[in-house]
Amino acid sequence: MKKRMMKRFAVVSLTIITVFTMASCGREESGANLITTEEEKKEVVNLFGPMEKSDPDAENVARNATDRTIIMAEEKLDITVEYKTYTAENYQEKTYDDVTLERARNQMDDLYLLNPDTIQILGEEGELLDLSGLDNAKNLREVAKTANTVDGKLVAIPQEVVAYGLFLNKDLFDQYDLPLPETPEDFLECCRVFQENGIETPVGANRWWLENFVFAQAYADLYNGGNTETEIAALNAGERKYSDYMRPGFEFLEELIEKGYVDAKAAYTYEAIDGERADFLAQKTPIVMAYWGAANTDTAYGDPDFELQVIGFPSKRGPMPVVSMTGYGIGTEAEHLEDAKNLLNEMLSDEALQIYTETNKVISPSQNVEVDCIPALKPLNDKIKENVYVLGSNAGMKMEQWGNTCLLVRELLNGATVDECMAKLDKLQEESLKK
Repeated sequence: MKKRMMKRFAVVSLTIITVFTMASCGREESGANLITTEEEKKEVVNLFGPMEKSDPDAENVARNATDRTIIMAEEKLDITVEYKTYTAENYQEKTYDDVTLERARNQMDDLYLLNPDTIQILGEEGELLDLSGLDNAKNLREVAKTANTVDGKLVAIPQEVVAYGLFLNKDLFDQYDLPLPETPEDFLECCRVFQENGIETPVGANRWWLENFVFAQAYADLYNGGNTETEIAALNAGERKYSDYMRPGFEFLEELIEKGYVDAKAAYTYEAIDGERADFLAQKTPIVMAYWGAANTDTAYGDPDFELQVIGFPSKRGPMPVVSMTGYGIGTEAEHLEDAKNLLNEMLSDEALQIYTETNKVISPSQNVEVDCIPALKPLNDKIKENVYVLGSNAGMKMEQWGNTCLLVRELLNGATVDECMAKLDKLQEESLKK
């Protein structure tokens, strides 16, 4: 998750391969007999990411899942992956994205784990290799290819598809005879009924994820109307305005705030999950929003005392999952280019992705690998399988989506009008067209 990628991690010692040599009995003639160890013969791929290689006994499931796929590839290809790690102590006030851009532009590593905004920037700058030629790229779901294609080149590939949805307390919906909301109008009616029955704030929100309401309404037709490429080309050329797409979503959020369905002051300060989780689990708040994995994690929403249901965000086309994803990219001038390509190809094999998917219980980028999801996630999973979704991040759009929209939503929470937010959005689009 994007926020999670930005967190700081502890200092880690990088692996050092020691090379042993033996000279022939002190002779100085040329061609001295040197003995090379097995380790020296192995090819090396340098991977830059936010996490070091995990301890075998570590409980971080996501790290272990990645490590397992990398170890599989190492053994099959007889190569070694050297982890180069981002740490706040080493880079002081630079974010993970700042450091990634710097390292990739200077070709300091071979393989990079990238956030959506850096995928877009580096792809436009020509710093990332076109990965469409990898054997296992042919197995990718369309959503994974669409999100990571820049100027016709597939510049990054994820190990999972991150889908965001509405997390609902179905017991409370049943208590008040409310069907699960499909459209914005349905959602507003549910909030009205909850509030009239004493639930003061029906929607638990934070400062990171309210933009999903905007994306679902803005891009429901764009991604599901059969005209995606043409509409994005018009946006990239300045022939269409993002504000025309996003205004209804911002007006919807404004109505949620004005009617007290969302506590704007609290949402502006809440971190994701940390702020709204307690009230949701205590059944004081019937609706929150989160990413797929939160439904499987006890530290998030994986063990509630009520029936949990996860659906898409309301749109005129019905419940709409919002998808965002990180991805692995390879530098165009990587020192170990072929080995990096072979490594990533193996990490993206159906065998490796099956292990990753089963370990993390996530949606695989491969159309051949299905997740055995819990019942609560089935509605969201069904939509993804039907290729019904909108993208919260799309490297093919010249204006970065996730971060810019998030910041504008925060301004709305802090008292800005919809017109003011749309004016800033138009300015952002103008600036993106100049690049």
